[in-house]
Amino acid sequence: MHISLDGFVAGPNGEMNWIKVDEELFAHVGKRISQGDAAMYGRVTYEMMEGYWPTAADQPGASTHDIEHSKWYKDVLKIVLSTSMKDLELPNTEIISEDISQRINAIKQSSDSKEDILLFGSPTAMHSLMQSGLIDGYWLFVNPVILGKGIPLFNGKQAQVNLKLISSQQFTNGVTELNYIVEKESA
Repeated sequence: MHISLDGFVAGPNGEMNWIKVDEELFAHVGKRISQGDAAMYGRVTYEMMEGYWPTAADQPGASTHDIEHSKWYKDVLKIVLSTSMKDLELPNTEIISEDISQRINAIKQSSDSKEDILLFGSPTAMHSLMQSGLIDGYWLFVNPVILGKGIPLFNGKQAQVNLKLISSQQFTNGVTELNYIVEKESA
């Protein structure tokens, strides 16, 4: 998830024009997401992704990133957290509109799951998952900008979560990746 230095994932009106991306960052992200079993979205982010990625590789002048991510997007299981999309039948897509904790835990425990379920964007879904204790790690891309206001990554409604930094990387465009896992409480 891209965040500003002051912890916002989007501007006050959902603006994301402050996010710095380039081929170096795309290549790095591509390696990580290619290992993921599933992509999770809130409804708004899913609709945005669905409007672009299925045909991105077919566009004239498609970048290497667009071609690779489009293929991954078509193949990966998409999980959408939405109460307004329930009962829709979409290819390679599972919609979760109730019993979120139970359904996500079942997916995480599935024998087919070998890697991560990656949440893309979707701050509302992220806040819900945080409050339910369903986030196992935070993969953050801190952009060198202070927005001052906007949609926060952390909304103050979640309980304290202790994290362990497992990796970090500085990119030439000024973005810093921070990869944390959630430290589970000892019984």
